[in-house]
Amino acid sequence: MHHIDVKLLDERLKSHPPAYASDGAAGLDLRACLPAAITLHPGETTLIPSGLAIHLVDPGLAAMVLPRSGLGHKHGIVLGNLVGLIDSDYQGQIFVSVWNRGRASFTIQPMERIAQLVVVPVLQVGFNIVDDFAASARGADGFGSTGKH
Repeated sequence: MHHIDVKLLDERLKSHPPAYASDGAAGLDLRACLPAAITLHPGETTLIPSGLAIHLVDPGLAAMVLPRSGLGHKHGIVLGNLVGLIDSDYQGQIFVSVWNRGRASFTIQPMERIAQLVVVPVLQVGFNIVDDFAASARGADGFGSTGKH
């Protein structure tokens, strides 16, 4: 298991530290570190502090902020930027851009779980500038070119 440094910027997180909800969980829940509840009306976005900062250090790692599937499916609450990317050298607070793409207003309560953080491996690559590629079966055929089934 990798270990990374985390700063708890909100005192309330001391009783709700980041943790995996189950042995097989891929993501750690991020909480809404708000002073009071906020209501997000259909089509609105807002930036919510998570109350924590991480420092991955290793450029072979990144963290992704992902939506919680239940909030998205049941209430239309997803991320305003769809996926957040935390680089290995970022050390500031993680904020969650929340978007209500649903049809009803939704109230976010302080300390509610609003997103999840997944740490993933990253492969930084170099580029070889070429005039052409070796042929492949697909080539440059784009959207839908491989069929439906």
